[in-house]
Amino acid sequence: MQEVQRVDNKFFAGLVQEHQASLRVFVRSLGVEPDWVDDLAQDAFVTAYRELNSYDSDRDFGKWLRGIARNLVRNEMRKQGRHRRILHEDLSQHLLVLAENEKDQSNDTKLTALRDCVEQLPGKSRELVRSRYYEGWDATVLADKFEMKAATVRQTLLRIRRKLYLCINQRLKEV
Repeated sequence: MQEVQRVDNKFFAGLVQEHQASLRVFVRSLGVEPDWVDDLAQDAFVTAYRELNSYDSDRDFGKWLRGIARNLVRNEMRKQGRHRRILHEDLSQHLLVLAENEKDQSNDTKLTALRDCVEQLPGKSRELVRSRYYEGWDATVLADKFEMKAATVRQTLLRIRRKLYLCINQRLKEV
């Protein structure tokens, strides 16, 4: 029994390693506050681990995991807790509907579009995005690094995200 549990843990650890980055991107794309993306992604993995025995191995694990994450975001939207994890409820609701309707577009296509759009950004903007979202630095650290105010960093990242959103949508329409 112990040996089976270890194998399952190794198997699941491999799945986490394989899907953690794309799940964080997906959760963020649903309009979750940046500070809460890791928490919700971790909650999705915990739920997946608990429900692993109900997972059909013939199905795409990433798709199943994204479904769990979508449900967690829906639950967050219903909560009336002290912490507000969702940026804009209407926007998140719209993004959830889009995510469900875009099941025919692969996650790889979206990630490729994102990478291409990030590469098209001017140097400083590209560095800001990489430092914030790939390396996980917060606005305070970025403000020091780029000699800006933290509020300016947040505003600049907001503008960059809008540009990336438009760029990604344009690329997906071309596919």
